[in-house]
Amino acid sequence: MIDASRIQSMIEQLKTAATRPQDGVGRVAPSAKPAEKVDFAQALKAQLDGVNGAQQKAEDLGKRFTLGDDSVNLSDVMISTQKASIAFQTTVQVRNKLVSAYHDIMNMQV
Repeated sequence: MIDASRIQSMIEQLKTAATRPQDGVGRVAPSAKPAEKVDFAQALKAQLDGVNGAQQKAEDLGKRFTLGDDSVNLSDVMISTQKASIAFQTTVQVRNKLVSAYHDIMNMQV
């Protein structure tokens, strides 16, 4: 159980966070350094590489388990497979949203 003092502590932390200056997205605004520019292509490639890495790791664990490697548990294989699946499904959904946004922009009348 959580006692009342811990709840009060959490409320105080939330109040403190709410009074900090924030940018338009709800993140705490940086105090001294300017925002870095992010290259969309590089960010997208990094995310796709991460999804690919998760899929390769899941496949490797599955092969090792199938071959009888004692250091690999079935639960590790299943968790890794589910993580890779969720990452892939998320990537597909992001792709679908990007394609939909592209079609919406292309159908706009100027």
